Amino acid sequence: MATEKELSDFLQSVEKRAFKRSVYHVRDDEAALDIVQDSMMKLAEHYSDKPSNELPMLFQRILSNTTLDWFRRNKTKKALFSNFSDFESSSDSDEFDILESLTQSDNNPKVQSAEENYASAENFHDIEDEVQKLPTRQREAFLLRYWEDLDVAETAAAMGCSEGSVKTHCSRAIQSLHKALSAKGIKP
Repeated sequence: MATEKELSDFLQSVEKRAFKRSVYHVRDDEAALDIVQDSMMKLAEHYSDKPSNELPMLFQRILSNTTLDWFRRNKTKKALFSNFSDFESSSDSDEFDILESLTQSDNNPKVQSAEENYASAENFHDIEDEVQKLPTRQREAFLLRYWEDLDVAETAAAMGCSEGSVKTHCSRAIQSLHKALSAKGIKP
C-alpha cells in the first residue's frame, strides 16, 4: 500500500510529462490540465490502496482513459498533437528535450550553422507532420513506446490491448513514417 507521501511524490514526478502528453493529444492547454488533474484525482481516490510500484501503470491507464473520455464528450473523431517545439524544457530541468537531441549528439557535440539549424528544423517539422497523420492507435502506441519509453507490456496495459497489438501498431507506425519520410528525402 502506497503511503500518502509516496503517492504525492509519484504524482509530482509525473505531472509535467503527463501534461505534455495530454497537450499532444488534445491541443488545448486548459483541457490538458483538466485531464491530468482528473487523472490524478482518480488515482488518489480509487487506487491509493495499491502498492507504490503499481502506480505508474495505473496512472498511465487512467490518463489514457480520461483522454479518451474527453474526446468522446467533445465528439472529436481525430486526436491531434501539438508541435514538439512548443515544449522546450528549461535548462535546469533534466527532462528529455527532443530539439536538443536533433541538434547535437553526445558522441560528437558540435555547433551547427544557421543553414544546418534551419534544415534540422524543417526535417523536424516534416517528422512531426507525419506523426500527426498516423492513425490514432498507431500514434498512441508509437508515442507511448518511443516518447514515454514504456516497454511493450506497459504500453499494452496503458492502451488496454494485447502486446501483439502494440507490436503491430508500432510496426505499422514505423513503416508509415519510414515510407513518408524517405519520400521527403529524410534519412532515418
